[in-house]
Amino acid sequence: MRTPAIIKDIAHCISEYIFPRCCHICGTILIDNEAYICTTCRSKLPRTLYHRTYMNPMEQRFAGIFPFERGSGHFFYAGDSDLSALMHDLKYRHYKGLAEEMGKIVAQELITTPFLSDIDMILPIPMHFLKKARRGYNQTEEIAKGIHSITGIPVKTNLRATRPHRTQTKLTFDERRNNTKGIFKVTEECELKGKHILLLDDVCTTGSTLTSAATEILQAAPTSRISLLTIGVTF
Repeated sequence: MRTPAIIKDIAHCISEYIFPRCCHICGTILIDNEAYICTTCRSKLPRTLYHRTYMNPMEQRFAGIFPFERGSGHFFYAGDSDLSALMHDLKYRHYKGLAEEMGKIVAQELITTPFLSDIDMILPIPMHFLKKARRGYNQTEEIAKGIHSITGIPVKTNLRATRPHRTQTKLTFDERRNNTKGIFKVTEECELKGKHILLLDDVCTTGSTLTSAATEILQAAPTSRISLLTIGVTF
């Protein structure tokens, strides 16, 4: 009965020897309890600690635009940073497992704080089905899976993108706002009524995507409450 397990272990060792798993930041070979990022590089990622601060810069960005409970971007994001390299890999190099791992890292650091304490559901920012078909997955949904695996908070898909939109990387503030205006639609709004929703995205720059999504949610389900979370934030 133990033979298949032994064979599996041997195959795993051979695979690790021929194709060693390496850190996506520094390139060192990972040890057994590490996934995608080595412990040293993981510890060096620049935490914002926004979740500990009332009216932090993330919350200031959205203050007065729509009502929300709290908001945080977990890591500082810059175009030439290690975090940028990770986000590029999980979005454009088909490392969807890295997206889930990033969700786990953030959840492990938030679960001991009040930030996630009364969240009823995670609502990841959706991707239009044509773009998702080309990429093969929505990285924000994979991040949400990682958070769910640590916290048990259910992930819902009551938000959909009604049309494709241009990538926002090189757009101005006004172009980003127009690019995401009216792009989302709530489905089965009854499931959102009276719920505390964690609206999740990968990176927050101008906040136009989160604003468009939150506005649609609050119009469809006015009794819902919204909190905001992203992996990276530029301010």
